[in-house]
Amino acid sequence: MRAVDIIIKKRDHGVLTRDEINFFVAGYTRGDIPDYQAASFAMAVLLNGMTDQETTDLTLAMALSGVMLDLSDTVGVVVDKHSSGGVGDKTTLSVLPMVAACGLPVGKMSGRGLGFSGGTLDKLESIPGFRVNLTTDEFKKQLKEIGVVLTGQSLDLAPADGKLYALRDVTGTVDSIPLIASSIMCKKLAGGAHAIVLDVKVGNGAFMTDLEKARHLATLMTSIGRLAGREVVTLLGDMNQPLGMAVGNALELREAVETLQGKGGEEYTEHCLVVGTHMLILGKLAANEQEARAMLEKSIVSGAAFEKFRQLVTAQGGDVSVIDDLNQLPAAPVRVDVLAEQTGWLAGLHARTIGEASVVLGAGRAKKTDSIDHSVGFVFHKKVGDAIEKGQPLCTIHATSREAARVAGESIRAACQYSESPVQPLPHFHI
Repeated sequence: MRAVDIIIKKRDHGVLTRDEINFFVAGYTRGDIPDYQAASFAMAVLLNGMTDQETTDLTLAMALSGVMLDLSDTVGVVVDKHSSGGVGDKTTLSVLPMVAACGLPVGKMSGRGLGFSGGTLDKLESIPGFRVNLTTDEFKKQLKEIGVVLTGQSLDLAPADGKLYALRDVTGTVDSIPLIASSIMCKKLAGGAHAIVLDVKVGNGAFMTDLEKARHLATLMTSIGRLAGREVVTLLGDMNQPLGMAVGNALELREAVETLQGKGGEEYTEHCLVVGTHMLILGKLAANEQEARAMLEKSIVSGAAFEKFRQLVTAQGGDVSVIDDLNQLPAAPVRVDVLAEQTGWLAGLHARTIGEASVVLGAGRAKKTDSIDHSVGFVFHKKVGDAIEKGQPLCTIHATSREAARVAGESIRAACQYSESPVQPLPHFHI
């Protein structure tokens, strides 16, 4: 078997066998197959696609290229959640403690932000001392003891995906739906998940801007999960405006914690409740959505969800006093309000423009090697569909200087659209 024959077969619209896919992935992981052949393979997949079975075989081959985490000796059913990323998406920070407080252990490996989409690990590192590099043994021990873990992904998990993704990033093949689906799902399978809730973001602030393509991706990942013997529920979360009110690491952490304390906004709280509901049902702790939702709401009202987050912070070396007094979080020295330019209704908050503005402000990375400022970002006071009056604050910019705030303000004003007649709020999820 030769790599070039596999490339030619896919180039000519052929359907690859499991053995051919396993051969290619194993050879590339070992270094026997060079980057230029892997790039040709990725381009052939981008142009000609893959069947669901091919994509499943590719997913499993990449998952099996490294360590497959087995949590069966630690907890029972392992339920994971994954968001494809978006502006202001801090859902993991609220949902995991809520679900764990209901009695379903949740261990999650998250990533850092790149470009306009923020990263969970960066938000957690707003807490002094918080460790995001737990070993596998530490991961399993903490999961067993307190029922919740949130750390970075081990380099031993799905190394083939790490190599292939880095190559796709520089060869124009990131947008291949089979390659996106296999990249996401191989990490979920390698991480030990038995059941997975996928929140596929769609809109101008997401990597998937087209609803039909997002549906295709969601359907494909569901098929991969089921063909691999996993239970999968897929949601299509709207990302045509930031999720919640805050954008920026410490600001989003504050919003996530305040939500656990019952002080979160209606839109963001609802989003968390929907995701958590599906996790509890997949974990067999609730029989239906009504029961699951009641459990999650009780975890907030009773204080159990907030206490579970405190346990998480303490267990991973973070300064829990910062969680008890959120005013100790990193704070930017300059705060400037962006004012509404007319009376009427807010018709648009272009999420991608806002996300890119946060990167310029210092809250995100243009390159993986960039450092970030945890203190900067935006707090919105109005969302799409809200009535507004001219001169009313729409957003507060948190910046390191007046000049940085001025530049960010221009972007925020460009992201806002107005209407003289009432506008419907955007949906939380698409059907």
